[in-house]
Amino acid sequence: MREPTFMVLAALADGPKHGYALIEEAERISGGRVRLRVGTLYAALDRLAREGLVTVAGEEIVNGRLRRSFALTDIGGERLGAEIERMEVSAREAKRRLAARPRLSFATALLARPSAEAAR
Repeated sequence: MREPTFMVLAALADGPKHGYALIEEAERISGGRVRLRVGTLYAALDRLAREGLVTVAGEEIVNGRLRRSFALTDIGGERLGAEIERMEVSAREAKRRLAARPRLSFATALLARPSAEAAR
């Protein structure tokens, strides 16, 4: 699952939201890494609705424009939960590998680097 899709599903996990609120929430959840554009968001929402992961929760007219709210479906919640688990397993494994990584002292690291003369 791509990060923007994950962020949309995560933003909907605590309740329905309209498009602009989803954009703001995805940016907040991701610490600013994910900045959804309107066209990208609605294309993703259409795809997620076709897949049964989100549904239209309501519609209202605000300032003469249609505002549609979206909600996470049960299937969407299951998919989000599975993705969270997958990410946690991967993160634990990466953390384990990083902890097992041999640590080099500064002096050893300098000796391991090729010298400028050897590179010529």
